[in-house]
Amino acid sequence: MSSSPSITARTGTLVQVLRRVFKLAAPYFSSEEKWRARAMLLTIVALNLFYVYVAVLGNEWYGRFYDALQNKNAVVFWHEVGVFGWIAFANIAVQVLKFYVTQLLQLRWRTWMTRSYLSRWMADRTFYHLELARYAGKDGQTPDNPDQRIQEDMQIFTSATMSLSMGLLNAVVTLMSFIGLLWGLSGNFSFTFNGTTHQIVGAMVWVALGYSVLGTVITHFIGRPLIGLNFRQQRFEADFRHHLVRVREYSEAIALDHGEKVERDQLDLRFSNVLRNYLLLIKQQKNLVTFTSFFGQAAVIFPFLVAGQQYFGGAFQLGHLMQIGSAFGKVQESLSWFVDNYDSVAVWRATTDRLTGFDDSMAAHAAQDEGLQRAPAAVLHSDDLGVALPDGTPLLAGAALAVKPGDSVLLQGPSGSGKSTLFRSFAGIWPFSKGRLQVPDNVAFMPQRPYVPDGKLRDALTYPNPATNFNDDQLRQALADALLPDLVNRLDESDAWSQKLSGGEQQRLAIARVLLKKPAWLFADEITSALDAQAEGVLYKRLAATVQAAGGAMVSIAHRAAVGDFHNQRWTMVPQAEGATGGGPRYRLDTAAVQPAAA
Repeated sequence: MSSSPSITARTGTLVQVLRRVFKLAAPYFSSEEKWRARAMLLTIVALNLFYVYVAVLGNEWYGRFYDALQNKNAVVFWHEVGVFGWIAFANIAVQVLKFYVTQLLQLRWRTWMTRSYLSRWMADRTFYHLELARYAGKDGQTPDNPDQRIQEDMQIFTSATMSLSMGLLNAVVTLMSFIGLLWGLSGNFSFTFNGTTHQIVGAMVWVALGYSVLGTVITHFIGRPLIGLNFRQQRFEADFRHHLVRVREYSEAIALDHGEKVERDQLDLRFSNVLRNYLLLIKQQKNLVTFTSFFGQAAVIFPFLVAGQQYFGGAFQLGHLMQIGSAFGKVQESLSWFVDNYDSVAVWRATTDRLTGFDDSMAAHAAQDEGLQRAPAAVLHSDDLGVALPDGTPLLAGAALAVKPGDSVLLQGPSGSGKSTLFRSFAGIWPFSKGRLQVPDNVAFMPQRPYVPDGKLRDALTYPNPATNFNDDQLRQALADALLPDLVNRLDESDAWSQKLSGGEQQRLAIARVLLKKPAWLFADEITSALDAQAEGVLYKRLAATVQAAGGAMVSIAHRAAVGDFHNQRWTMVPQAEGATGGGPRYRLDTAAVQPAAA
């Protein structure tokens, strides 16, 4: 897949990033599950607050415990050991509860978000239209690998959003709880410069602040490239997985063409992209980990280096020093939240950008006006049908056509002239059509390549209707009528039928669906191209009899002349003279021939 604006990590201010996050997160907390979601979120917040309170109790315990050690006070020592047991129990309990409730909320959020996006993606053929736009080169408007965005990115987004937001909340509350404590514990720091004695009130607070700000600035400078690298890594991984799936789906064709080397080269190319970007990611992460590890280790000893002079001068006892070390660690850890979580923030930011692009693409599709105005009728009719390619090139303009019950029309024309595209317009799935079109009800469209889902054969036969709508006798009769006698007694077998059945068998299975459902109108696109002439004749007669019995009509696309024997009209896609088009349509639709097509 080519590089494009749609697969480039977005840039923006912090406010813009937070707006994107809010756009993705707000719908769930305003949905039908909002009260449960909000209650669980408030519970997690309360547990975080209690966790900080326990940490404050732990800091106070440090002072009493280490003072007891210094004073060799056994009574106080053993009492504080007992107090520690209660503090440890409270700490463990709150962490377990917080983990459990957080995981439940993440699961419910992901479930709701996944179902919501699946509904939007599958609604109004959005999944199809986005693929059309992408293959037309409109990558700036379309997402790559929507399957990954729904399956993987939503899991990362919900998990990371909860983890990072609660971590940030915990850091803010910890800072508010310990900064005053550290201010009181640190006292005044005195130093002499040029013969003058200076004092700094709350010195350890200022030291922690300066230490953390410096670390944050350096971390951002080192780690900034991680956002784009993580964005591209997700894309390259998805491209590699997508091609693996294609090789599996087209395994027979690849094997027959001896295309193993070509496909291996393509897989190696995509995997090389994965490795190349991952190596860049590792190098950047190595630089970040080197600094953050040094930063974290230095923070352990730093408060003792600063406060040690006062301790050795007898300003306070060991317990007081340990409280300073603990409080400094909490304040520094809170102020350094960005440093400690930069890598996670980079992954989360890249995921947010990918999901926002996907969301924007679906929203843009939903806001598009339908160029083709369809209306139900007893006939197929239009006086001004226009059809274009995804890049805007017109195929037809102002086409007039009419099909009434009892007609059978054969549509012919050069390969690539847009015959199948015209059928897509009849079906209402081609977004690049315009004009007014009357379309009958009870219609079946048969594409060149039928879709055969995995699972039980009965489900593949009745797709997309439930198999329970038909009894076994009806299913067996449809298979027999479609010349598939070997499948008659295999209705409950489960298999990958698209791989199991030959191309001709898949076409006959699609014909069996039509014979089973008995539509009044049938639009058939090269539905017997993989069949022999005898089978083709038998099945076309049965299809024609089915639609005639229902009082409808049949329109077919076929290149074989013999198919014309089963139709009483012929439409032709006639190329326009190259010099006469002048930017106009490439073809005109000739519907004048009403005599039987020649065999």
